[in-house]
Amino acid sequence: MNHILNITAADVEPRLLDLPWNLPLREWPDDVIIALPRGISRHVVRFANLNGKTVAVKEISEDLARHEYSTLRSLYRLSGSCVEPVAIVNNRFTADGQPLNAALVTRHLPFSLPYRAVFGQSGMRGETVNRLMDALSVLIVRLHLIGFYWGDISLSNTLFRRDAGEYAAYLVDAETGELFPHISDGKREYDVETAHLNIIGELMDLQAGGILMQEYDAIEIGNRFLDRYHKLWDELTGEESFSINDKWRVDQRIQRLNELGFDVAELKMTADINGTTMSIRPRVVDAGHYSRRLMRLTGLDVEEAQARRMINDMKQYRVLSGNQDTNLAIVAHEWMQNVYEPTIRAIPRELRGKLEPAQIFHEVLEHRWYISEKAGHDVSMQEAIDSYINQILKNRPDEAALLGQSVGEKPEPDEDWSGYLA
Repeated sequence: MNHILNITAADVEPRLLDLPWNLPLREWPDDVIIALPRGISRHVVRFANLNGKTVAVKEISEDLARHEYSTLRSLYRLSGSCVEPVAIVNNRFTADGQPLNAALVTRHLPFSLPYRAVFGQSGMRGETVNRLMDALSVLIVRLHLIGFYWGDISLSNTLFRRDAGEYAAYLVDAETGELFPHISDGKREYDVETAHLNIIGELMDLQAGGILMQEYDAIEIGNRFLDRYHKLWDELTGEESFSINDKWRVDQRIQRLNELGFDVAELKMTADINGTTMSIRPRVVDAGHYSRRLMRLTGLDVEEAQARRMINDMKQYRVLSGNQDTNLAIVAHEWMQNVYEPTIRAIPRELRGKLEPAQIFHEVLEHRWYISEKAGHDVSMQEAIDSYINQILKNRPDEAALLGQSVGEKPEPDEDWSGYLA
């Protein structure tokens, strides 16, 4: 009996047909598989090369694959805070006619790392752990704002990517997730408490495995996440009252939200019957204030903190070049030609896989400030670039792939290890 492979995809990906769908994922040959940083998974997941790009392939039932594919498409369109879905592959059979589970294909997020790889880095500082918790709390707030209930929040279901001096977090597993027009407080609090407990358990697991030092208090770290989430949620959605004469506080509130990386699309303002006090409440808030602005100015698609740093550098360039009265949109083109692009081009080709370009630019600026302070005078950009390459970049791991590395102990034969807990 002939079985016809069925592929559902939003975009045409002819190379999908070249992958060995007639084999169980565990049996895919080495010439198809790409080694990436790995974490424990409850489903079989493999990374493969698809037309020069890395994709993650997860073996799962057809119903779950369709649900997750649909959910990821909606999330990616609404927020971009997740991996991009590529296709569902079903009606899979072995050469002797045995049925196989369907497969969900997603694009691997470049320069991203699973939490086991991030926490497994030597010299992990407490402040870095805090920044990871902050990144996760921001991710969950963003998802809750658009009405998404995750249902199984954990570090294992998240990827982290460097964002200037911070981190950005991305969802990689939406099996249990569901989108609502508006998420209820009950579902939201259940989501956050699930994350709280999972984070503590996962950190204790890392400590038991010798990956994370015992000096870190897993309970305290989990509590920080909880506190950060609630403060951020209240800032974004809470009502604020003040005197009718203090209208400047409306602008102040908007500025605070912008500093957190959110745009205010609508504000609800009410005054009491005597006209003596006013209340404001943000009604619709979208993340990515600086990244969207940088995209409009330059076409660069980068993380939020990176975008904020680049816009600040652009403004500084405008002042130093004597164009402080010139529109930033005009200065942006000159800044790209004279500052950003020469910096990136100065990086040797063999080192460009170390970090993504926007992160390299941020680190060059940080390094320039550091060596200028140490020297007691302003160091030129070229001198800073040369110093950064030789003193820092050459010693950094290659975050574009980290090929062949795994994190933690070798798994048992019945475990699958990957960058996703899927």
